Amino acid sequence: MPAAALALLLCGVAILELVERQTGRPGLLVGLGLAVLPVPLVLGALAWLDRVEPTPVRALVFCFGWGACAATLVAILANTWTADLLASHRGARGETIGSAVAAPLVEETCKGAAVLLLFLLRRRYVGSVAGGIVLAGVTACGFAFTENVLYLGRSWTEDRAAGHGIDATVCTFVLRGVLSPFAHPLFTALIGIGFATAALARGRLLRTAAPAGGWLAATVLHGTWNAAAALGTGGFLLVYGVFMVPVFGGVIGLAVRARGAGLRAARLQLPAYVRAGWLGEDEPEALGTVRLRGRARRRARALHGPAGARAVDEYVALATALALLRRRAERGAVPVAEFAVREYGLLQRLWRLRPLASPALAEAAAEQRADGG
Repeated sequence: MPAAALALLLCGVAILELVERQTGRPGLLVGLGLAVLPVPLVLGALAWLDRVEPTPVRALVFCFGWGACAATLVAILANTWTADLLASHRGARGETIGSAVAAPLVEETCKGAAVLLLFLLRRRYVGSVAGGIVLAGVTACGFAFTENVLYLGRSWTEDRAAGHGIDATVCTFVLRGVLSPFAHPLFTALIGIGFATAALARGRLLRTAAPAGGWLAATVLHGTWNAAAALGTGGFLLVYGVFMVPVFGGVIGLAVRARGAGLRAARLQLPAYVRAGWLGEDEPEALGTVRLRGRARRRARALHGPAGARAVDEYVALATALALLRRRAERGAVPVAEFAVREYGLLQRLWRLRPLASPALAEAAAEQRADGG
């Protein structure tokens, strides 16, 4: 991890210098100030999805850093080289090909590489559709942030040079920060879904085809979005409403369904550990409801301070991971030997947290019953 952090830091320094070279120092500062505005909205939506199966913070930080630093650095350099090559051979047609074909290929590959690395090195983080969407979405959010800094900084610099107000800057911000803050996360979420499907699949064919299919779908969707920009305002809005909005709605529906599946897994799979004495009798009920999880966290904080709240957070994450692991094992997606090792490791970690977390969860469930819920 220290080596990865250092590499991302170096990429961050390089991308800042590259963006400043194209926008100037004032443009860079304006771009940073405006580009950060949509970030809380996107990360907040992903955090809501992540509440059921909490992803380790270090993984989320890695994904955002990868998207904001490494992926954008490679993509900008590759896109610039490709655009120059295509323009020199195909002229204006080459620019269209670069925007609609080459850029989506490069950018989705760069963003998807973060999910691929976690799939190979920390597969349990991509062990559900919700997890895949969150990791891919956070990576894409980082990518969109840096890309927005570049585009907004350029627009500001051009406005200042023209001396005609800030029309271009406002137009760029509305397009990228208001109308399409979820565009990049939507594209790359398809890659996350592909890798999650591979992690859950039984057959080798699906494990191989799902990531490739997700990457292809993300690239086609991204290319369609870029191509729509050349159709004028009317054509763009048509593609936006007829094509992009339904796809976005479909991914949201899938994400909500995946979130519910994580809660159902906790309610259905964890009673086996109650019978074995690892969990308290009321814990599956509390762990299977977002509201009771929050109530338990507040109760633990009131009794034990921040340490109690952190214990409940970690306990919830471990218990959900255990439920999903057991569900995957029942479906044949996890080898028996691997399941036994990982199950025991999760149970040991849960046991160490029980003194702080288990009573809070039990009280939350009891209060729920007393309230008539």
